[in-house]
Amino acid sequence: MILILSENTDINSQEYAQLLGQLRQLPGIQARAHRVEGDLRAVMEIYLIGDTKQLSLDEMRALPLVERVVRVSEEYRVLGRHKDDGRATWFDYQGLRFGQDTLHLFAGLCAVDTPEHVEQMCRALHANGLQCTRMGAYKPRTSPYSFQGHGRACLNYVFEIAGKYDIRVIAMEVTHETHVDEIRTALRETGSPTGVMLQIGTRNTQNFELLKAVGRQKEFPVLIKRGFGITLDESLNAAEYLASEGNHRVVFGLRGMKTNMGDPHRNFVDFAHVPVVRRLTRMPVCIDPSHSVGSRSVGPDGILDLVHATAQGVAAGANMILVDFHPNPARALVDGPQALLLSELPLFVADVAAAREAYLKRTRIWAKGGE
Repeated sequence: MILILSENTDINSQEYAQLLGQLRQLPGIQARAHRVEGDLRAVMEIYLIGDTKQLSLDEMRALPLVERVVRVSEEYRVLGRHKDDGRATWFDYQGLRFGQDTLHLFAGLCAVDTPEHVEQMCRALHANGLQCTRMGAYKPRTSPYSFQGHGRACLNYVFEIAGKYDIRVIAMEVTHETHVDEIRTALRETGSPTGVMLQIGTRNTQNFELLKAVGRQKEFPVLIKRGFGITLDESLNAAEYLASEGNHRVVFGLRGMKTNMGDPHRNFVDFAHVPVVRRLTRMPVCIDPSHSVGSRSVGPDGILDLVHATAQGVAAGANMILVDFHPNPARALVDGPQALLLSELPLFVADVAAAREAYLKRTRIWAKGGE
């Protein structure tokens, strides 16, 4: 059960103390409080853990400061959609809204290699009206001898260049909690010219201590990718780890499943799960066509498989796209063969817009049919 308190509740007030005192008297129930910060308002939510079936909704609503009560009906207690659950399906960050009704394109370098390539990428994004990108500084690799990313050494120039071109948000993977501190320090040193959406990669989806650490910080939103060899339920529970520690600004990423059944693509594309995740949870859903398809193969219609997969995800309601571009893929240090060219960026943006319009048209068709 979730108790949603009145807006801007003062945790030092007598009423709040009275509420906690009454909750402590509930037998077999633990209360965990979290403050949900928005750009314009802050809301306190209290999760009641234990056998809450016997608790009366009317009695809970009558408690001091309680504005609404949500009875949890699904396993994903914090991020899930529940009956009569009116909580937001979006969050704001860096002046942008990320929700189940929005779409953002994060095109950029899978791995940062040179300042020149970062600048070329950001300049192209700005020219095409985009304000988000992906820039990999920390790269977990299968082989210990592969390039692991420049790490802390590249953060300052990446942030400075991004700010120069009005890039608001950078999706950046972290593999250890110290990376979060390094990102925070680099942003402070450069005057915070941009923002970062921390990314939990597919290899770390069940690194529970990392999930807890990233969940405890509330400064940065988090994109968590589905684990490449586990069920959707297991991956959604991984996202719940983040939220249970207090960070509710979570985006769920689909990036394909590791199986030869997907050949000749790199992974089996799982974008049919976009509406499933939107139905089960309140999280915006991201698709990663680059790591799903993993090549620049072109169909007889002249359209890349990667672009077709993107359109399929967007037409199904995806809210974010994470896609690899590079000024010179032949020189890319990671995943060059799947990277799109900067000359293809305007075409990709137009194709995404067409797929988004198709999705919106589909929603209008079904809305009209239900009248």
